[in-house]
Amino acid sequence: MSATSESGFPIKADYVTTGERPGEYPFTRGIYEEMYLRKPWTMRQYAGFGSAKESNERYHQLVNAGTGGLSVAFDLPTQMGFDSDAEQSLGEVGRVGVAIDSLDDMRELFKGIPLDKVSTSMTINAPAAILLLMYEIVAAEQGVASDQISGTIQNDILKEYISRGTYIFPPKSSMRLICDVFEYCSANLPKWNSISVSGYHMAEAGANPVQEVAFTLSNAIAYLEAAKSRGQNIEQVASRMSFFFVSRTTVLEEVAKFRAARQVWAKIIKERFGISSERAMHLRFHTQTAGVQLTAAQPELNLVRVTLQAVAAVLGGTQSLHTNSFDEALGLPTEKAALLALRTQQVIAYESDLARTVDALAGSAAVEAMTNELVDAIEKLITKVDELGGAVAGVEAGFQKSEIEKNAYRISQEIERKDRVIVGVNEFVSPPQPYQPLRVD
Repeated sequence: MSATSESGFPIKADYVTTGERPGEYPFTRGIYEEMYLRKPWTMRQYAGFGSAKESNERYHQLVNAGTGGLSVAFDLPTQMGFDSDAEQSLGEVGRVGVAIDSLDDMRELFKGIPLDKVSTSMTINAPAAILLLMYEIVAAEQGVASDQISGTIQNDILKEYISRGTYIFPPKSSMRLICDVFEYCSANLPKWNSISVSGYHMAEAGANPVQEVAFTLSNAIAYLEAAKSRGQNIEQVASRMSFFFVSRTTVLEEVAKFRAARQVWAKIIKERFGISSERAMHLRFHTQTAGVQLTAAQPELNLVRVTLQAVAAVLGGTQSLHTNSFDEALGLPTEKAALLALRTQQVIAYESDLARTVDALAGSAAVEAMTNELVDAIEKLITKVDELGGAVAGVEAGFQKSEIEKNAYRISQEIERKDRVIVGVNEFVSPPQPYQPLRVD
């Protein structure tokens, strides 16, 4: 696809003429040669609250507004395997996601949503197998064959022990269930990503970019080794493995982080596992803008923060993107705020020139230097996890969790001392203005 600048000059697909090319090993510059030249990234907005009916209404709003994929947020009882009427669920039903207790709830959630045309991501881990089966049944009732539905199940239990806590069983028992999902998807759901190995939640808990990537890739190594011990085809498993990262406002480092992550993962697949398939080497990832950077003070400033974060994700070569709503630090996003979040992506995709050339920051002295520094630091931290006996052993020893907590404390101290400026919070503070968040009764 050719493009022309505002001055009338042709925009080249790639401005770097020497060295590594996009779509070539180790994929530092992108996993595809053309990246966004033919079509932009998938705009996948994360939503779910209250009942299945209420969430279904929001999904229809998003689909009608032009989103290309849905991402389901489940409430904590669903994530922990509790019914909504369980004693443990009191006060949590529908609070941070949609409550799904039965197949009827799943039917209501996707009522009127054509599952052969919409790709769906489900952020669910401990009970992933059950929720995936419900989704498959609903698709079948729509007349959509299992081999035609596409999407992703998070199914990443290790990061739950590290940063979130929504697990049911001990690590080793949970790993068996993860591999069960791999096996089922390989046999029945060829277009489905059987895991989304997530650094996002670790980053939100306080991990720095090196920790975010290194601990994520260490977890991915553990999943592949577990699949291998089960006699599964790890090339096939790796080919359907996806990843999930955060995007912060520090644009240059975030772009370098995504480039470094692709390079390190490709080397792991080729050198550690001896897999020659390029698809298996591809680090395909979804990005969500950093919710932890959003502020309740002067919430409109979050529109600027989210835009910077989205620009970093696009320049870093994400495959899909969720942009947070500016009012999420206050409560559930309003319909207007959710629409603005989606429109932010659409403006970047269709009004800017960021998607008209591949890896636009390649050759930048800053980005190239940062990429190399991050590659080195990520590989060293992965080696440290290996020396502990791998990701599962590290989880059992509390290593990753402890390292993230130390970094989170460092960040909080920097904000407290004003070494890290947060506009509207510790500098450039304005009198608070009333704001009415969305209420769901």
